[in-house]
Amino acid sequence: MSIIQSLRDRAAWIISGAIAFALIVFVVEEGLRNKSIFGSSNTTLGSVNGKKIDVQEFEQRFKLLESRFTASMGYAMDENTSTQQRTNLWNEYVDDIVLAKVYDQLGLEVTDKELGDFLYGANPPQDLRQRFTDPNTGVYDGNQAYQQIQRIKKNKNTPEYNSFFGEYMPALVKFRKREKYEALITNSYYSPKWLAEKTTNDNSQIASISYVAIPYSTIADSSIQVTDADINAYVSKNKAAFKQEKAAAIDYVFFSGAPSSKDTAAVIQQLQALAPNFGSTTDMASYLQTESTLSPFYDSYITRKKIQIQNIDSIVKLPVGQIYGPYLDGGSLVLGRLLGARQIPDSVNVRHILVATMQQDPQSGQTFAVRTDETAKKLIDSIQTAIKGGASFDTLCKKYSDDGTRDKGGKYEKVEPGTMVAEFNDFIFTNPTGAKGVVKTQFGYHYIEILSQKGGSPAYKIAYLSKQILTSDETANNALGLATQFSAESRNKKLFEENAKKSGYNILKSDDIKPLDPTVNGIAGNGRQLIRWIFNDASVGDIAERPYEIGGNYIVPMVAKIYQEGTKNAEKARPEAEFKIRQEKKAAQITQKTGEASSLDQVAKTNGTQVFQADSVSFANPSIANVGFEPKVSGAAFNKTNQTKISSPIAGELGVFYIKTNKVAAAANSNMDLKSQQQMQQQQFRMFSQRVLFDNIRKAADIKDNRYKFF
Repeated sequence: MSIIQSLRDRAAWIISGAIAFALIVFVVEEGLRNKSIFGSSNTTLGSVNGKKIDVQEFEQRFKLLESRFTASMGYAMDENTSTQQRTNLWNEYVDDIVLAKVYDQLGLEVTDKELGDFLYGANPPQDLRQRFTDPNTGVYDGNQAYQQIQRIKKNKNTPEYNSFFGEYMPALVKFRKREKYEALITNSYYSPKWLAEKTTNDNSQIASISYVAIPYSTIADSSIQVTDADINAYVSKNKAAFKQEKAAAIDYVFFSGAPSSKDTAAVIQQLQALAPNFGSTTDMASYLQTESTLSPFYDSYITRKKIQIQNIDSIVKLPVGQIYGPYLDGGSLVLGRLLGARQIPDSVNVRHILVATMQQDPQSGQTFAVRTDETAKKLIDSIQTAIKGGASFDTLCKKYSDDGTRDKGGKYEKVEPGTMVAEFNDFIFTNPTGAKGVVKTQFGYHYIEILSQKGGSPAYKIAYLSKQILTSDETANNALGLATQFSAESRNKKLFEENAKKSGYNILKSDDIKPLDPTVNGIAGNGRQLIRWIFNDASVGDIAERPYEIGGNYIVPMVAKIYQEGTKNAEKARPEAEFKIRQEKKAAQITQKTGEASSLDQVAKTNGTQVFQADSVSFANPSIANVGFEPKVSGAAFNKTNQTKISSPIAGELGVFYIKTNKVAAAANSNMDLKSQQQMQQQQFRMFSQRVLFDNIRKAADIKDNRYKFF
């Protein structure tokens, strides 16, 4: 198998620890069309520091990404995955542009020698490690990798050459530059000895304080009025906390496309017609596959306590072979047939040797052939014969088993019913302790020995014929017709509200809709078409000319508000700001009421409370016993001024505090290790840097994002 085919089989991306998906460079076909694929002359998806990102190029790269995903996984991307991967690709464009400038300024390069060391040295990319590691020794064979890559290099103008040297290698260079830059930043952190000493000393400080707490709850919320002017003033002082992204709010009328009672009756009738054949078939697996049941068939026994389905108690009371239903289970109707009932162990300890015919790639999830059925059968029979003749099970297991348990003697302990494939489950739960035999499953042939069994419970083998209750065309058309009529008759806000009231429709609201959101808040399903209409074609007060289908339902929206990027207005900021402003006003009232107090007793008397003690206030832990998280109070406990007189009023999290520090002492710390403290601080700095470094670089860039206009 070629290197590049191996890479493709393993999902075709290489960054996130060992070069995964986000930084792959995809081959862009030559000769882009002049006309936009979206029917517009504007093809600028966005720009980064003045450099434009073309939507046609972006879309071609994404199509290649999609095709590789499908080839690797065996199925197409769903809507959520597609949205996420478009975001990943956009971030890749942004990173490429902003980091290229940084790398140039620093003179970061990746030489051919570095690449050779990386590809053929002790720590190669994960894909190459998997491809060229000797399974017997576990040692990576860099020489074999070198020979394979040189073979590819000699065959230019081939897809393999273009893929490896046109995609993989540039991605590898990009990854190494990023790795170098990150190391350059994170390894520059240093924690001096004095900082470690200060941190250790500070964290060892313990204070004893006397305090009076006047909770904010002593003043009723209803007595405090928070005006828009108050909120605007608060937002003005805390702009960083009240950034407003571009967003919108809509009012909408919802027309359900859920299945009707008539649709449900049709499925009941269908199942009733199928019941005779379901009740008489002797090949249940084939029958259920032919009828496309929603419920997978498990052809083995499961204990009653492990079966978590609707109406199970009614099913297990049936005579074997009888049918129960149709009954409702979620959005489906089900017939259940009891195929068998018996007593089985609650758990089993077994050991086995697997001679695989098929295996699954843990990264891609794809299965691939290991050996033919005939070859596997001959090998498992030979293993069984050898064990009967006295050969060591452990030795044969370690040498021949393809299962992950081979290094621990092939053992599975405390196996519960229903956790193994049906054939394996059947053997270990329907045979006694000590039984041995060969069992064939979808993975190959297993030689199994039952070591021990524990407990016993009633168990059942049940087949389920399940059909989803789907919305009929008639039901969908009725909902669409009502939504279309409402939209046509409600062309302004007044008519929208009047017609909704006249027809008994509720007007629902959805706020904080962002231009790139995949869904509309409160509406299940993909809402991209509706969101694009809001931000590209609509203004405040506009009503959609047609209903939007989302998740099988129909929505008639009216744009209620559009919020431009900037600082939140009073209406948007109120939910976050009102609580804090009310606390500030309460703190001012409490402070005014208390006045200029010279002692804690005087503060307590004025406010009808008492003086409390806290003897273990820690500098390292900003909580007060029997009070809670109060960092301002904890900090004030170590202010020397507060050792000679009572503090100024402290507006805390739960109320206003007055304190006096009685004593500050250092707790003994025999385990103090300054070297470890320095290392820990440096590691914390590095971890923080890794979290924020690239985010901050993006934030500093001039990024114009127009994706919402296209996708």
